[in-house]
Formats: sequence, structure tokens, C-alpha cells
Amino acid sequence: MKKILILYAKYGGGHSSAANAIKNYIDNHYKDIETNIVDCIEYINKTINKISTSAYKKITTTTPRLWKKVYYNSEKGTLSKISNGTNKFMARKLYHLVAEYSPDIIISTHMFSSQMISYLKKKNKINCILATILTDFAPHDQWLVGSTYGDYFFVSHEKMRDDLVNKFGIAKNKVYATGIPLSEKFLQNFDKQEIIKSFGLVPDKKIILFFGGGEFGLGKDPTISILTALTKHLDNYQIIAISGKNKKMNEAFMEVSSQLGNPPELKIFDYISNVPEAMSISSLVVTKPGGLTSSESLASSLPILIINPIPGQEEENAEFLEQSGAAIWIKPFDNADLVINNLLNSPDILEKMGENAKKISHIFATRDICDIILNNRTTVGSL
Repeated sequence: MKKILILYAKYGGGHSSAANAIKNYIDNHYKDIETNIVDCIEYINKTINKISTSAYKKITTTTPRLWKKVYYNSEKGTLSKISNGTNKFMARKLYHLVAEYSPDIIISTHMFSSQMISYLKKKNKINCILATILTDFAPHDQWLVGSTYGDYFFVSHEKMRDDLVNKFGIAKNKVYATGIPLSEKFLQNFDKQEIIKSFGLVPDKKIILFFGGGEFGLGKDPTISILTALTKHLDNYQIIAISGKNKKMNEAFMEVSSQLGNPPELKIFDYISNVPEAMSISSLVVTKPGGLTSSESLASSLPILIINPIPGQEEENAEFLEQSGAAIWIKPFDNADLVINNLLNSPDILEKMGENAKKISHIFATRDICDIILNNRTTVGSL
């Protein structure tokens, strides 16, 4: 029986979601393959994991400009050396897991686990296939430390593939533009009328899906300002507003609703478990541009209104999505009311954005990644 170890880290939700999508697909579609999924940092040291994930959350939400410096400085120079040195130390701890489980293949959805496994391969401690899944729309040097020892690299689009080959020197036959792994639920056909009913909405108005940023949300005040601007269009639209793991944001959402007399067109949730279903009934998604949520929106052919990107990786995601014509990015000094008014009163623009989203989507990303690794496929999208 072939054994696969899937490694991730909880710095943002996209890495764990991608790892789980891969595990679920393999478990559901392949026989005689055993999978094990592990948070690599938590395995090494639970205290380090708790402190580092908390620090990431704090710095990205309270001092985002500082995070931007950390993000770009970690590509080169002192911070890069510290990061690489730390991961070499932690690799020795992770070796115990790899030695005990003895996987044939390791699939990594975070740069730290890719670095650690590359280091162990370099030192001839392990001998297995290493596949790295990059979960954003632009490369970062830290993903590619030790890339000589990687066997597969899966990226979100063709330009990113070209960058890895031409700028980072990765062998062309190792890099695949598959897209970011998604839940198989995004391939399902849903009963949209039942879903609309389940949210307490009506079928004759378009729906906006609004993600307030959740646990890693930025800027309560600008987020509330944008939600308020959207509520000025409740004559023609309904809103599903999700605050996520952010109590203050949820309270602020409730206050907006209360001031409007709690209109039935505005539904507020702290969390929903049926995101694919919610996207299937929506005409627009408003969100910060994390790799996963962006990929889910594209897979649902949804126009994207981008708010509050985390400086660094999410700003790069925003640039790609906007340049692709699938998104509009509301920047801090933009007139949000004007942008939203122009967008919601321009059905042709929304339709074109949806078409562009579909063009750059990769709804079969999870299947393609698994088939390339396990069936030695050499092309993306083949059956």
C-alpha cells in the first residue's frame, strides 16, 4: 500500500483547506493508498505553533504594514537566513514523524514544510517524492528554498508557472499550472431555490456574498463602511454578510442592520459551513483575496470585489485578479460608495467579470494535482 503524508501549517486558513481537499480526494477516489495529514509546526512543538500563529494573526491584523516588510524582507537578507536556519532546526524534529510514517510521497501546502522536507532530502535522511502546492497567485522565495529536492510544484496560473521556470530556474517538467485545491463540492449542481430559501432570502433579487475577513480580517471601520455602502442597494440586491471568528466585526454588522430596521434583505452570520452552496446563488462576492476564497470564487464564476488585502501575498493576489478582469479592488483612498454604485448598476460589467473569472478558474485543480502525482499525468485538465 502506498503511503502519502500531507503537511500544512495554520498561518491563514487556505493551507489547511488545500491539504484537506487533497486528502479527501485521494481517500474518495483512490484505492490502496493510505493518507495522513499533519500540521507540521504543531507536530514539532505545540507551544511554538500557538505563539507563531498568534503572532501572525496579530501582526497581519494590527500592523499590516509591518507584515508587508516582514513578507518581502524574508525573501532575501537577514530575515531569510533566520527563517531558513529555523526551518533546518525544526526539520530535525519533523524527521521523527517522517521516519515513523515512512511515506512514499509527501505533499506540502506550506512553505515551511516544503523547506523542511527539502532539507531532509538534501541530507539523505529521507528518500521520497515531494510535491509542493503554492496557495497564492504570486511566488515567494521562501516557497522555493531547497527547490532542487522538490519533484512537483503546483501553481495557480500559467504566468506563475513561467515565473518559476524562468525566474527561479525550476525545471519545466516539474511545474504545473493546476490551480489551488478546492473541495469537490464546487463541482456539484445545487438546488438553488432550496438554498435561497434556506438563507431566508427571496428568488427575485440578486445576492451579494460578503466576507468580513473573519479571524484574519483587517480594518473594522473600512469593512463596515463598505457593508453600509452595499446596503444602499437593498432595493435590488440581498446580502449574506459573514463576520467570521471576529466578535467585534459581528457586533458591528448587527449594528448596521439595526440602524436600518433589520431589513430581511440583510442576513448576518458569524460562520457558514455551506460556502459552495452560498456562492452558487450569488452574483458577486466581496472579500479579502486569500488564495482559497479567491479560487473558490473563480470556480463559481463570481465577480470579486476585493477589500482589505493583507499586504504582501494578498495584495499580489489582488493585483493578479484585477489585471485578469475578474475583480475590482477597493483601495483605501477610493470612494467606496462610487465604486459600488457604478458596479451594481452596471450588469454588463458584472457579467464580463464573471466570464473572466470562469476563464482563469481551475475547477478540477484537486483532481489534476492528485492524478499528476499518482497517475504520472503530464498535462493539466486531461482525463
